[in-house]
Amino acid sequence: VIMSHIATGSRCFLRHAAALLKGCRDANVSNFSHSAGRSIKTCRALVYANHGDPSKVLQLKNVDLPAIGENDVLIKLLAAPINPSDINMIQGTYAILPDLPSIGGNEGVGTVIETGKKVKSLKVGDWVIPRDAGLGTWRTEAVFAEEDVISVPNDIPLLSAATLGVNPCTAFRMLVDFEDLMPGDSIIQNAANSGVGQAVIQIAASRGINTINVVRDRPEFGQLCERLKAIGATHVIKEEALRRPEIKEVFKSCPKPKLALNGVGGKSATELLRHLQTGGSMVTYGGMSRQPVTVPVSALIFKDVKVRGFWVTQWKRDHASDGSLFGVMLDELCSLIRQGKLTAPACTQVALQDFHRALDASMQPFISSKQVLLL
Repeated sequence: VIMSHIATGSRCFLRHAAALLKGCRDANVSNFSHSAGRSIKTCRALVYANHGDPSKVLQLKNVDLPAIGENDVLIKLLAAPINPSDINMIQGTYAILPDLPSIGGNEGVGTVIETGKKVKSLKVGDWVIPRDAGLGTWRTEAVFAEEDVISVPNDIPLLSAATLGVNPCTAFRMLVDFEDLMPGDSIIQNAANSGVGQAVIQIAASRGINTINVVRDRPEFGQLCERLKAIGATHVIKEEALRRPEIKEVFKSCPKPKLALNGVGGKSATELLRHLQTGGSMVTYGGMSRQPVTVPVSALIFKDVKVRGFWVTQWKRDHASDGSLFGVMLDELCSLIRQGKLTAPACTQVALQDFHRALDASMQPFISSKQVLLL
């Protein structure tokens, strides 16, 4: 389902790649565009000229900023996380890729420090996040078009704002768009310790929805179980438990799930399907195992399950003409943040110059903390 949108996504990506190239120009890389008419100001940016191992191809460089156009804003970036999609994009394995050289990072938060004379929706001091992937957020400053960013409240925690645009939005849309979930209903998900998984737990809990959360076995499973329950998880079980009789105990305290959220693929996805209600939906948003999803024929025939896919980048692009939908979602998420019902995942804050350490940590197995670059 996701792959069917690649052609459309690639066309849309060109506009954002162009914005990225406009936003920062390396003095030593001629491919970056440059706008005259303003004394050039430099920023620091993580640039890659080739696809490959991020620790080898990323370089921290001084980069020149272009002039601010009448519809542009100058942004001081504050913080930007390292997400799996960022890594895949640098490796050259993601569904959409920018022209090279490019600047890493698709998510983050910054503050407006200057506006063009025709900018109406933003003012100096506003916090903003990208509307879409491809802007390149691993840099200290940037010039972006007004239409490429959206304001968020500056009274929420910095790390919540920096990690708002991808994982919480993915979690929200999957909980809202595929099944009519009511208080007391259940959902089941693998990758429950991921950024998406933790957001699913919290948003579902705020709506009175039970979550059955599946994680891989690990030495600190007990600690992880307690941590997920502390943010609202109803049940936390190991992958192996999905195939054992004790799973029946879970369904004594909550109904079988209407919705399954799959971020892993392979056998894990197949097991989620087995526990869905008749007519339920499994939504795949990731494939960490790099194994295909196998759907049992019996699940299709006798349970009439629906197998869907979701990619938040495509959702944003499909609804770009009606920006109010994105804004309404952000308002609801920020309201949950203010109420203490939605917190950022565990984060490790790393200075930009220490990016190698952050990259190495982000690529370790059983990672329990999201790496966030402080800019």
